[in-house]
Amino acid sequence: MINVLVLCTGNSCRSVMGGALLNTLGAGRIKAFSAGSHPLGRINPGALDTLRRHGLPTEGYTSQSWDAFAEQSMAIVITVCDNAAGETCPAYLNTAVRVHWGLADPAHLEGTDEEIKAAFDKTYSTLERRIKAMLALPLEQMTSHELSSQLNEIGKNDDQRVDSV
Repeated sequence: MINVLVLCTGNSCRSVMGGALLNTLGAGRIKAFSAGSHPLGRINPGALDTLRRHGLPTEGYTSQSWDAFAEQSMAIVITVCDNAAGETCPAYLNTAVRVHWGLADPAHLEGTDEEIKAAFDKTYSTLERRIKAMLALPLEQMTSHELSSQLNEIGKNDDQRVDSV
C-alpha cells in the first residue's frame, strides 16, 4: 500500500474530499489520510454533502493536524490549497514526494445554494480527474523524481483547472 497524505490548511473540505476519493478509487493500492496545518476542528457540511451525492462514504472524517501523522510513514504528500503549499512541512514529511494540486476553496464562496453546490462539484470533479490520472501511472515502479514530476504535471496540466470559483 502507498500511503498518501492530502494536506490543506483547515482540513475541512478539499483535503477531506481528496482523501475520500483516493481511498475509494485507489482501494487496495492507496491508503490516504487527510490533515491540516491549522485544522478547523470540523468537516465542512458542503464537503460531506458532495461526497454523499457522489456515493462516497461520509463517516469517520475528522479535521486533524498533520502532527497526528508524525509516526506514520507517508510516500506522497499532496497539498490542495495555496496556503499549505507555501508552509514549511514538519520534518517527518521530508522523505515523502511532495506534490501541489492547488484548488480554490468552495467553502469560501458566497452565492445561491445552487452556485455553492456547483463549486463543490467542480472541486470534486477536478480532484477525481487528477486522482484517476495519478492512479493510471505505474506508481509502484516510479522513482521519487519521476513521481514528483508526473504528479505535479497532473495538477498543472488539468484542462479544467479550478483556480477560481
